[in-house]
Amino acid sequence: MKKRVLVTGGAGFIGSHLCEYLLSKGHEVFCLDNFFTGSKENIIHLKSEKYFEIIRHDIINPFHIETDEIYNLACPASPQHYQYNPIKTMKTSVIGSINMLGLAKRVNAKILQASTSEVYGDPKMHPQSEEYWGNVNPIGKRSCYDVGKRASETLCMDYHRQNNVHIKIVRIFNTYEPRMMPNDGRVVSNFILQALQDKDITVFGDGKQTRSFQYVDDLIIGLYKMMNTSNSIIGPINIGNTEEFTILELAVKIIELTNSKSKIIHLPLPEDDPLRRKPNIDLAKETLNWKPITKLEEGLIKTINYFDKCIKNNRDYSTLNKFN
Repeated sequence: MKKRVLVTGGAGFIGSHLCEYLLSKGHEVFCLDNFFTGSKENIIHLKSEKYFEIIRHDIINPFHIETDEIYNLACPASPQHYQYNPIKTMKTSVIGSINMLGLAKRVNAKILQASTSEVYGDPKMHPQSEEYWGNVNPIGKRSCYDVGKRASETLCMDYHRQNNVHIKIVRIFNTYEPRMMPNDGRVVSNFILQALQDKDITVFGDGKQTRSFQYVDDLIIGLYKMMNTSNSIIGPINIGNTEEFTILELAVKIIELTNSKSKIIHLPLPEDDPLRRKPNIDLAKETLNWKPITKLEEGLIKTINYFDKCIKNNRDYSTLNKFN
């Protein structure tokens, strides 16, 4: 059945892939974005689609539309971007979520809130399961994002309990793919661009901190499966890859795959940078019949090939940001 689906943050690297996937499933898609971190290049190829519409809008302002489902992905997600204007980041998570939940309430739509593994902070439980409450600094530089996303989950639960809004909460773990903004400070894009240009690979701290990287295709399927569960399934549910790598291992792997002459150098670790990050996805396996299938090397090769083409087309990636 064709549905009218609103995707906030639809021009971002995750949102744009979700828009494509929803269109492939035969739905009518409304892509809402203020283009702060999203890019028209990510969605320009969809403009000719009959059932696709692009709307420039910031969700901290109310928005009205008739829709069956809402995927609320809008929020800067890289350290550079969410720390650039931390108050705006918090507004997006709190006021933006209130606006989208209010819309869902008015039109009786299901809403999926894209939360994050950052709600676990620097976790003392490993791997992280959904019942873990986390270890988050409420007054640090990352708090605008970490605490903001925790607040958006709280709002979802309160709208569900008080107003019977049909909610879904997904906690997304580190995701990568070719449409990542090259200078947004994420470790995968930073390392790839540095390696392709034979520049020093900047590893923060001793590089022994771990992450679990999932390719975007796996995430999109998880989001879609979650939205299409019964109303009794609300989450939160972790969506991520359980293959854990140190940052140093990632750097070595990217140097190997790019045949780079880059050297690895070490810089001070950013404030509140989590030491370990790996999801427990038992709930996703049981509830959604979902698990990631893309191996790290396979996804890295696709991402490397994309950025290599961009560099050969003379896109300027000379300035990289200092965040892992």
